[in-house]
Amino acid sequence: MTSFAVPIDLAATPACEAIIAYQSILANEAIAAAAAIGGDRRNVAILAVISANWLNADWHAPQRARLHGDDIARSHTETLLANIPHRAGLVTAIDAHSVTLDWLGSVLSHRTTTLGVEHFGQTGTINDLYAHFGIGAQAIETATRSFTGRRA
Repeated sequence: MTSFAVPIDLAATPACEAIIAYQSILANEAIAAAAAIGGDRRNVAILAVISANWLNADWHAPQRARLHGDDIARSHTETLLANIPHRAGLVTAIDAHSVTLDWLGSVLSHRTTTLGVEHFGQTGTINDLYAHFGIGAQAIETATRSFTGRRA
């Protein structure tokens, strides 16, 4: 099976409160946000999305199969998220349009906050653009903390 998403730290426990799913260059920001929240606890899972397009297609194929009677069809995404408690929140972060990953919340009905670029044409330093669009480590941490109930 080809993997379109890699669980960096998806060792879900009953204490898991949030998942940070990111794509592309936001790896450092996602990992920093999880570290700031989780510390030595394992209550924040991280999911690296290699290709949102392929992962989405992989999710839709079993859905269509189930509509045609294949009750055991299951996508890679469903398998990855299966052990995440339903009460856990999902934060998606991408340096592209935020809708690129927002569908992940629909896979198993996790509450979702999407972070990404919603307007195009801005220029500036990476830090300026991350601040403008709210996709830096602090923004990811803040969005994730909205699910964990703890403030910085």
